[in-house]
Amino acid sequence: MINYAYWLSNIPGIGIRTRNRLIGAAGSAREVYGLTEKQLLLIPGVEEKHAAGIMESKKRDYDTEYESMAERGIFFLSREEQLFPQRLTAIPDAPYSLYVKGTIPQEWNNKTVAIVGARRCSAYGRSVAEKIAGRLAASGAWVISGMASGVDGSGHTGALCKNGYTCAVLGCGVDICYPKSNSRIYQEILEKNGAIISEYPPGTNPSAPLFPARNRIIAGLADVVVIVEAKIKSGSLITADYALEQGKDIYAVPGRMYDALSEGCNNLIRQGAGIISDVDEFLKELELQGEINTGEDNLKNLLLEKDERLVYSCLSLRPKNVGELLKKTGISVPEMMDILARLLQKGFITETVKNYYIRKI
Repeated sequence: MINYAYWLSNIPGIGIRTRNRLIGAAGSAREVYGLTEKQLLLIPGVEEKHAAGIMESKKRDYDTEYESMAERGIFFLSREEQLFPQRLTAIPDAPYSLYVKGTIPQEWNNKTVAIVGARRCSAYGRSVAEKIAGRLAASGAWVISGMASGVDGSGHTGALCKNGYTCAVLGCGVDICYPKSNSRIYQEILEKNGAIISEYPPGTNPSAPLFPARNRIIAGLADVVVIVEAKIKSGSLITADYALEQGKDIYAVPGRMYDALSEGCNNLIRQGAGIISDVDEFLKELELQGEINTGEDNLKNLLLEKDERLVYSCLSLRPKNVGELLKKTGISVPEMMDILARLLQKGFITETVKNYYIRKI
């Protein structure tokens, strides 16, 4: 069966804006697939080359590609699916789809903070980013960044050290760890139920033009954007510009006069960005106070039988089908269906679509 959204997301020569025009006119990827070349040309902004490319793409075997991707632990989300982060649908040039490794929240209810900054940051910048992220994670906030060297990586590290949720938005395919020096962070994000996401298909190599566009997604996922060390012309300031365009709050860490790494932050503060000179005060402004338990909820374990705990431990916020659960647990099919029914009845899990389950938040 054709995954129409995956097909639409991977037609050569069809960019974000053309894709959004097609969806706006037809309503869904499936409806786009059914349009004739003549009908496609009636859509404003769709040129002959686009229509020809769409018709040609129907000859390609997308099903095999999709299945191969899923086997490698990469799942695909389009705006037409429930799990797609709704906060991204309202941003300018909204992505139509995302590729995900790891666990993506069913709902983005927690306070979410993006921490970005210079790749070649100072030791002070690394320390500050890590401390802010750690305190945020310990207070229940989620940390978003781009997994770049320097400040971004330190933001993820700070959140991971507190077992908090962190999500890395890449400027390449999710199957590529870039930079390679952050391979430990990449693995730990996945091991601790975080997420690696990208709007670019698996196998897409990192390329300079891709990074500015991914910054709109970092800003789009966040309630607040924090800049830690940035030169006056910096990719981090592109993220700040996107955040302003999206109506998000921006905070900056002030730095020393005449220090090139401080120019961008100090300039943002002059323009009205919030100042982070004390982490406790920053948390109060975000209405986050005190550390919470970010580990496994022991109360849930007390309420579950041994076999229920086993199945529950295999689930996350990424939908898993019955086949995956059978393979992981070694439980028989009848027993598995009985356990899932009990977990559903007790309110610990949700069936997103038939035979696919996630933990209930």
